[in-house]
Amino acid sequence: MQEHLFARLEEVYPELVTFRRDLHMYPELSHQEVNTPEKVAAFHRKLGLEVKTGVGGRGVIGILKGGKQGKTVALRADFDALPIQDEKDVEYKSRIPGVMHACGHDIHTAGLLGVAKVLSEMKAELPGTIVFIHQFAEEVIPGGAKSMIEDGCLNGVDVVYGAHISSIDPLGVVGIREGNAMANGDTFEIEITGVGGHAANPHLAVDPLVAGSQLVVNLQQIVSRQVDPVKSAVVTVASMDAGDSFNVIQDKVTIRGTVRTFDDDVRDWVQKSIEEMATYTCKGLGASASVQYVRGYPAVRNHPEETERVEKIAAEIFGEDKVHQVPPQMGMEDFAYYLKEVPGTFFWVGGAMKSEEDIYPHHHPKFDVDEEGMMYVGKLFIATVLNYLSQKEDKPYLEEQSI
Repeated sequence: MQEHLFARLEEVYPELVTFRRDLHMYPELSHQEVNTPEKVAAFHRKLGLEVKTGVGGRGVIGILKGGKQGKTVALRADFDALPIQDEKDVEYKSRIPGVMHACGHDIHTAGLLGVAKVLSEMKAELPGTIVFIHQFAEEVIPGGAKSMIEDGCLNGVDVVYGAHISSIDPLGVVGIREGNAMANGDTFEIEITGVGGHAANPHLAVDPLVAGSQLVVNLQQIVSRQVDPVKSAVVTVASMDAGDSFNVIQDKVTIRGTVRTFDDDVRDWVQKSIEEMATYTCKGLGASASVQYVRGYPAVRNHPEETERVEKIAAEIFGEDKVHQVPPQMGMEDFAYYLKEVPGTFFWVGGAMKSEEDIYPHHHPKFDVDEEGMMYVGKLFIATVLNYLSQKEDKPYLEEQSI
């Protein structure tokens, strides 16, 4: 069955490319997805699957019930775009000013639809159920995963898998990591209030810009002097809004940034330290500080058994040289919410463009990936689904017949 499904995936590849390029030309921002979920739902309906729309807000799920009883596997893809101007010189570049798929979510979506198409053709032989989760708003906290879960997208699901295309890794290379794979992701905004005045008379004012500048320097000491050196943390101040006049001392300054951690105790400590440091640094300079700290996505923690399953399968179908252990990443991903509910794993698949001059990182205005990456993601999803659904209750999968 597996080789037949792989062959069918290759046959429908041109259809997937067309679907992906349509999404790429007409991207939609997080929480603004209207046409994208409609296109996804229509594709699933054409396959004859049970379809649910508006899941958690703008999410879509397709449900494929096999002809035999068995467990339930969920596969997830995201479909939101980013507020970036597309600067690529390709026929399928974004037609929407200031919006583009700069992270590969269009690839994820089209690839998962390909998996749904070929598996639906063999549903009579499938021993179980497959839930295709098409998620909105992965890029913006609080994300779409949490609300989709609350709306029941994981009801009855035994295991969940997710994949992310990588624009900088060679085509078809699979990156795997057990345990902490991606970080907790939080944001903070600190409003510093002073006393405005004329720039020529600073002694008559309380300059919040000076207080903010001192605070930015002090915040760097949280990681370097307060966090255990063997644990990971990032505190980055990414912006400071301090006005645009050369001769006015503003009365307010706002700084914004992000915090990334893996350990929950470190996360708690960093939040407390930012709040206290802001308060006392500014107070010492005659200003005041108001801190808004927002906890974003939890850390992606891949379950050992399912990570090992995907690693083993990837090595068998692509070759051991194509599978690599990857280090923890400080980026965040709301796939973490699924893994807090059911076992599963999140992995990366290389999709670098063939020409080095066309390779750009994620969230870059010239971002693009080799569309063949959909085939690697699709085949790995298919093989993993077949392996999981065919496992015997009384035997670990590693003892079963090779796929």
